[in-house]
Amino acid sequence: MSFVVGFTYDLREDHVRLGASAEDVAELDTPQTIDAIEAALTALECRVERIGDVQNLVVALAAGRRWDIVWNFAEGRRGLGREAQVPALLDAYDIPYTFSDALTSALTLHKGMTKHVLRGLGLPTPDFALVSAPEEAEAVTLPFPLFVKPVAEGSSKGVHERSRVATRAGLRSACADLISRFGQPALVEAFLPGREVTVGIVGTGPRAEALGVLETAFAEPDRAYAFSAKQAFEPWVEYRLADEPLASDAARLAVAAFRGLGCRDGGRVDLRCDAQGRLHVLEINPLPGLRPAFSDLCVLCDLKGIAYLELIRRILGSATERVPSLRESSRGARL
Repeated sequence: MSFVVGFTYDLREDHVRLGASAEDVAELDTPQTIDAIEAALTALECRVERIGDVQNLVVALAAGRRWDIVWNFAEGRRGLGREAQVPALLDAYDIPYTFSDALTSALTLHKGMTKHVLRGLGLPTPDFALVSAPEEAEAVTLPFPLFVKPVAEGSSKGVHERSRVATRAGLRSACADLISRFGQPALVEAFLPGREVTVGIVGTGPRAEALGVLETAFAEPDRAYAFSAKQAFEPWVEYRLADEPLASDAARLAVAAFRGLGCRDGGRVDLRCDAQGRLHVLEINPLPGLRPAFSDLCVLCDLKGIAYLELIRRILGSATERVPSLRESSRGARL
């Protein structure tokens, strides 16, 4: 059976035309990524109908368009709940979709809320404080050095070499800058000086499993979280599969976080070691980048020998398990 798959996404070029900067659109997608996903879905015997962003989805739904399932890759328009906008709309119309639901999408975008839940689950994450106004930086009691980043951005947006701060004046300045630029609180965390890994995950609930563990080795430690290194990584970053026992420990912790936060189908969990080598969860990405040969999840799959088509197949297969009609049909198809 051929599924009709709607395809929601946000293109960088559309937002640039509206005046957005390169950093503003860093977590949005390129035409090459959208083409690659569509080609993979087509190879899996799906009929793909491009929808585009959340506003296009509203128009399509109002016009009566429907799909067997939606491959949701849209980041949303604005606000702390933007990644939940498309899932919430699709839930309202009872249309199934890939990746996490509205609750998890909103929760994981807000790194501070995510860390509260991780703490409630008993999972390690760096000590932190939220600073909503520059003067609140004076009340932060965490020991220096600290790391400061926007509370609800991805792709290392708002992160640069000055994000690691060692003084009260530096903390005030970093918080004021982020609050002004992004219109959201700054997340202040204890700085972890150890190794950094990201774990790729596919599946849902008890079936969620780690695809592998990618270690990010930096030429200069201060570039570890930087936006500039993320966008032009080759001079600064070496990606390699993590060795043992770090890999096994990271996989167990990442899967526990992924399941505990209710993530579905696929995603990434970023972790970093403290000075004693203990792993901590930094953040969870339930809508992982899928740009071939560039996005962390794709780099990991390349190193593990997992083809791009297989990655897309496993994500879609996880989502169709939630849809009885598609689940039965997929058993005789390429899913």
